[in-house]
Amino acid sequence: MADFNDKLNEMNNTKDYTAEYDKNDIEQNKVMAILAYLGWLVLIPLFAAKESKYARFHVNQGLILAIVETVIMIVLSILTLIPVIRWIFYIVEAVAGIVFLVMWIIGIMNAANGRAKELPVIGSFRLLK
Repeated sequence: MADFNDKLNEMNNTKDYTAEYDKNDIEQNKVMAILAYLGWLVLIPLFAAKESKYARFHVNQGLILAIVETVIMIVLSILTLIPVIRWIFYIVEAVAGIVFLVMWIIGIMNAANGRAKELPVIGSFRLLK
């Protein structure tokens, strides 16, 4: 378990913007920030917490994660239709699922702990201002 926590902390060593957000905003919008990482439930805080800069930070992260996950899973599902190498894409799809699960965990942990940290790899992209 310590190894998993160490790896998670290592992956979560990304840029931290927490100091830029109001503490009251963070406390009042933690639930919305957490919802942002639950797949397409990201739409709830997108519309319900428009005024919260903290929630919008996490909505941006969750929206990018949802889009990337959807695109990758669709592409891999299509590639599994190729009979000769189908098993390779099943394995890649399983690994991708684990990677996305870890990203969800990191995002939820950051949101619940009141931190505004980028997700690994995809966190530097911005869709929302």
